[in-house]
Amino acid sequence: MKKIISPMVITILFCLSLFLISTPATHAGAIKLTYSNFFPPTHIQSKLAEAWCREVEKRTQGKVKIDYYAGQTLTKAKQCYDGVVEGLSDIGFSVLAYTRGRFPVMSAVDLPLGYTSGIAATKVVNAVYEKFKPKEIQDTEVMYLHAHGPGLVHTRGKAVRKLEDMKGLKFRAHGTSAQVVKALGGTPVPKPMPETYQMLQKGVVDGALYPLEANKGWKLGEVTDYCTRNLSSAYTTSFFVVMNKDKWNALPPDIQKTIRQINVEWAAKHGKAWEESDQAGLKYFLSQKGNEVIDQDAQEAARWKKAVAPIIDNYISKLDKKGFNGREIVDFAIQTLAGLQ
Repeated sequence: MKKIISPMVITILFCLSLFLISTPATHAGAIKLTYSNFFPPTHIQSKLAEAWCREVEKRTQGKVKIDYYAGQTLTKAKQCYDGVVEGLSDIGFSVLAYTRGRFPVMSAVDLPLGYTSGIAATKVVNAVYEKFKPKEIQDTEVMYLHAHGPGLVHTRGKAVRKLEDMKGLKFRAHGTSAQVVKALGGTPVPKPMPETYQMLQKGVVDGALYPLEANKGWKLGEVTDYCTRNLSSAYTTSFFVVMNKDKWNALPPDIQKTIRQINVEWAAKHGKAWEESDQAGLKYFLSQKGNEVIDQDAQEAARWKKAVAPIIDNYISKLDKKGFNGREIVDFAIQTLAGLQ
């Protein structure tokens, strides 16, 4: 005897099928990605990176799931870019300068051009990338770039009030900041940022060059006594957020479009965060007993600017020898910065 299915049951089954079709993908069926970041989980830049992950998950309605690894737990800061290329992580956030010599065009941004703002530095690095689209960074898919506020001289035990005070001092510095230290008369000790606190604490170095935010973000205000506000010779450090090329190409077009939209928003968020955290870092630095900020008058600032000028000239010369138009790249960065400060 045949069973008759009532119209009500048919209606319920039909509605259920529509619900299942329209329901976003669950984590079990999602595209899974990994994200490596060297910043500690408590740092604002790490929090923003993790927020990017959650925003991607949200706006793709769960079709993408990102496992976030902070504090160098997946790849070390220096290994991060190659780690993305090789598939050790799908997404990576680190410093372009940590892979020495690999990013000749993008290195123009890090030059001591006299940065005064993380917002401006972030706009410059993205403008340079969009203008020149250098081949050096095309083996990954660039999500976005950003850059910290002015890199300043910080010391422990000895104040740097004039250029001559730099002589004989050792500074934790890397990439362009190491060149700045040398040009100013100091001795650079090239180590990644995560090692800075212990190096200062143990007296391995006399100081370090870094943005004000690191006084709080990395707690360096606890192990330094003086900050010399050398804005005329201030450099920046460029950060990348990139995705493995194959993983990116495998994403559906609608998901790629969504991520691109988020990237534009997050680049601006990082620039603003650098600016706000510089202010918080200055406040934290001054909250430490006896700490002092040293400002430069126009004459001293001009001396420092002149001292670092050969770094820019040398960069242009090296780039020209590699077949690039070094002057064009530097002039574009300078003009872009001038329009923002």
